[in-house]
Amino acid sequence: MREGALKLKAQLFCGDEPAIGPGKADLLEAIDREGSISAAGRSLGMSYRRSWLLVDSMNRCWIERLVETTAGGGAAKGARLTDCGRTVLASYRALERRLADAARRGGLDELTALMRAAPLPPSAKP
Repeated sequence: MREGALKLKAQLFCGDEPAIGPGKADLLEAIDREGSISAAGRSLGMSYRRSWLLVDSMNRCWIERLVETTAGGGAAKGARLTDCGRTVLASYRALERRLADAARRGGLDELTALMRAAPLPPSAKP
């Protein structure tokens, strides 16, 4: 998430594995919208395999699965967020908003006031 010149990237880790971050949150939103892991991945420009691996990682990191899948035909097939998945997603997005608010209150304006609009060209000497 960008807040002016500042890029914030909140990640929560389960051991050494990222349990959720901006990309996984985007994937959860896409699954909720699309109703399938493959369609969600396509909408984000990622392969089914990559999408599935991210979902598998999330499902292994939380006390309950975030995404449930149903194989087979008919209207019931696909993927959906569990109640836990919706809670994790909403809490993560709220955390992102609070971090952005804290950055705005915590000196971001003072720092950006001292920054150039664009960098100078590289110097000729190494």
